Amino acid sequence: MTEMTEIPLTRLDGTGDTLGDHKGNVLLVVNVASQCGLTPQYEGLEKLYGQYKDKGFEVLGFPANDFGAQEPGTNEEIAEFCSANYGVSFPMFSKADVTGEGKQPLYAALIEAEPLKQGDAAGFREKLRGYGMAPTLDPEVLWNFEKFVIARDGTVAARFAPTVAPDDPALVQTIEAELAK
Repeated sequence: MTEMTEIPLTRLDGTGDTLGDHKGNVLLVVNVASQCGLTPQYEGLEKLYGQYKDKGFEVLGFPANDFGAQEPGTNEEIAEFCSANYGVSFPMFSKADVTGEGKQPLYAALIEAEPLKQGDAAGFREKLRGYGMAPTLDPEVLWNFEKFVIARDGTVAARFAPTVAPDDPALVQTIEAELAK
């Protein structure tokens, strides 16, 4: 199996990338969507990125249309939406699946490395069912805005449920602890 840091990735603008290109930084990998109830988390993600980027921290956004078809746009439309509505300046990647048989290799590796998520995944899953949605089962990515913290050495340090906001103390403490290493 290809090491997670070597998995080929493509940015929204079409340029190639890998997690290895961000080696030495603490990363927050987040699957995102522009038409989700959690979409306002973009604001918090941008704030978190601005607060810690000079300390070796990056947010990496991965648009996915896996959940409720909440990211229907093209890569160009996603880039415009993120810029115009949230001033997103952190790296964004091409739209790809994060769950199911066709999930992108990075997400397969992330889930394998950290199958358990912190936060109230069970409560959120029930809330989604109440809306008539069909949420995934563990260890799959539950919904948009699930978060993986990647340590400077490229290992998965933690995983957080979609409802864990970017300013949640548990997430911030995890990032700060990894930055201190």
